[in-house]
Amino acid sequence: MSSTIGQLSIQRPRFNHVYLQNISFHLPKQVRFPVLPLNSHVPVPVSSISPFGSSRLLVCKCASEKFSGSFERDPGQEYGLDSNQTVKQKKASIMEILKQSNSILPHVVLASTVLALVYPPSFTWFTSRYYAPALGFLMFAVGVNSSEKDFIEAFKRPYAIFAGYVGQFVVKPLLGYIFGMIAVTVFRLPTPLGAGIMLVSCVSGAQLSNYATFLTDPPLAPLSIVMTSLSTATAVFVTPMLSLLLIGKRLPVDVMGMVSSILQIVIAPIAAGLLLNRLFPRLCAAIRPFLPPLSVLDTAFCVGAPLAININSVLSPFGLTVSLLIVAFHLSAFIAGFFLSGFVFHKAPDVKALQRTLSFETGMQSSLLALALANRFFQDPLVGVPPAISTVIMSLMGFSLVMLWAKKGE
Repeated sequence: MSSTIGQLSIQRPRFNHVYLQNISFHLPKQVRFPVLPLNSHVPVPVSSISPFGSSRLLVCKCASEKFSGSFERDPGQEYGLDSNQTVKQKKASIMEILKQSNSILPHVVLASTVLALVYPPSFTWFTSRYYAPALGFLMFAVGVNSSEKDFIEAFKRPYAIFAGYVGQFVVKPLLGYIFGMIAVTVFRLPTPLGAGIMLVSCVSGAQLSNYATFLTDPPLAPLSIVMTSLSTATAVFVTPMLSLLLIGKRLPVDVMGMVSSILQIVIAPIAAGLLLNRLFPRLCAAIRPFLPPLSVLDTAFCVGAPLAININSVLSPFGLTVSLLIVAFHLSAFIAGFFLSGFVFHKAPDVKALQRTLSFETGMQSSLLALALANRFFQDPLVGVPPAISTVIMSLMGFSLVMLWAKKGE
């Protein structure tokens, strides 16, 4: 069959009937086959044939079970591994979020402070009877996150440990005594307020100093833990004696009661955490990711509740004066720890990092412990006002230094 157009003779192609058998499988819409010769053993899908403007669509579904099987994947093979990996990645990301929740601690402290000042009932339910268990939980978290290796490595620097101890129980109490006397003699504040400032200076180091050191100088974090742990362990005897020496002439001090309270609040939880970490490491590994967010929440209550409960005293005419004295006390302690350690360890290769660490150890102390002791062993509630203010001021000043020094490090 042919047609003549001018001088050209075009032979029209003839198509014989093609019979495709064994049609057995369905192709995905997006799968395209390569064009193969008609005499090949693989069936050829003919997408379109357009002889002179007319179009015919021949759809080939398949002719070989073996060929079709290559397109049919086991859902478990295709998605099973990826889904398992996705689940593991989600679990890992959640754990990392839990572990890194301490990074929001400064924001939480600031938020709880503002909330306690704006709406005190949000924290007033967290009464003073909860302070001791809350502080005990923080000490337990320190014990769980500590190990013998940390202590062994840190004890290789005994002079630095001794310097931190002097800053905690010599430099800081002297500053506390000075500012306590200024509050009573210069500003004519009630004696219990001056006693409260002195009590703040007599307690051991704060666990927040360990985290602050970790954020600025991670290699020295174990050293900070040892300093805080040593001052905390000996606070059972040193704090009552310092309180008797500085405050005893003005207010009665229950030395044996303080010793018993510090044993229950500090020593016992830390020992329990260390023992649990030693005997049941898998259990500690399971609960360790949940300790940071719980500690942050615990700290938020411990910061907001003292302010909310003592809101009238804090906002009273002498509240601003006490706040300024507490700021001056902590600022002096931070500066003294930084420059004294720089003078003593000026030949150390990591003198700047050591200065920052000892500054945190001297300027930050367990104001919550001072607050718990004030509520338990002093009848006048004004004694608890300086520790309540110190809890907030210490945290804000400490983490402000963290942000400053971390930027300089970068």
